[in-house]
Amino acid sequence: MSFYRLALATVSLSLMLPCALSVLAADPTPATEPAIAEPEVRPLLQERSQEDAAALERQVAQNEQQQLQAGQDDFLALWKPANSGEPSGAVIIVPGAGENADWPVTVGPLRRKLPDANWASLSLSLPDLQSTASQPRPAEQEKPPTEPAPNSSSKDASTTAKPIEQAASAGTDSSVTPLQASESFEAMSNADAARIFARIDAALAFAQQQNMRTVVLLGNGTGAYWAARYISEKKPPQIAKLIMVAAVTPDQVQPDLSQLTQSLTVGLLDIFYKDTALARKSALQRLQASKRANRQNVVQVGLIAMPGNREAEQEQLVRRVRGWLSPQPTSGSHVARE
Repeated sequence: MSFYRLALATVSLSLMLPCALSVLAADPTPATEPAIAEPEVRPLLQERSQEDAAALERQVAQNEQQQLQAGQDDFLALWKPANSGEPSGAVIIVPGAGENADWPVTVGPLRRKLPDANWASLSLSLPDLQSTASQPRPAEQEKPPTEPAPNSSSKDASTTAKPIEQAASAGTDSSVTPLQASESFEAMSNADAARIFARIDAALAFAQQQNMRTVVLLGNGTGAYWAARYISEKKPPQIAKLIMVAAVTPDQVQPDLSQLTQSLTVGLLDIFYKDTALARKSALQRLQASKRANRQNVVQVGLIAMPGNREAEQEQLVRRVRGWLSPQPTSGSHVARE
């Protein structure tokens, strides 16, 4: 009899278990609410220029390092006082895109050798440019659908048309118009200019604290563009001269260098390397623009690059810059050739 009861209980349990499981599955409310995971907060990545500055802090002598303040940004500048009791002034060096304050071409040699020519040097670290980031591609105009081939069935057309349309629309953003993309780039370019100008402002204030009688702005590559634009827009009375070395206008940025240089009133030394047709053409455009503006204080020098002898190449550059900074009579706008 007990065996019979045990068998009966086992059968009843097997019948009740599926019902219980179905009830649990139908109940959408869990017994306990799961804990909501907090989103992971990742630290912001440093700009490349900040990483370069951190590397320079480990490599350059501590007494040459100056931490300057530009708005909300702290940035590294490298300072070398003139090796003279009565310095002629200070040269503020603005590096080009991808360069740091001690770049081995132009920037580093000039900042180290100008103090022997009675000029202090202050080389800046520039921020990363936001305007060089990828821009949304403007939406393309929709094309009318093409007729299917006569031999293709409607079934084939329906199965192939959708993937083709998806592929065509995958690379476009219909919400961004060409005008919006242009305005976005202009806004980022102006923001870049504001950050760079703030750093030049800070460098100028530092030079004045050192009792420098004369301040010269020197830009290399795209740094020459930002230096010229700074003087053109802000017209600082403390800056007496501008030196541009291998000047380049950043992509898509307006106005270009030939427009900027013709509006300047400070003395200008425009050094370019005449090995490439593009450099010669750009230099000629700048010189012609200066002549149209009847500028009499522009000197343009064409140098020859020496890829196999960088030391000699940099020495000829330093010699040209040092000679122009020394007092000499002006002879008007001209091109000096070696």
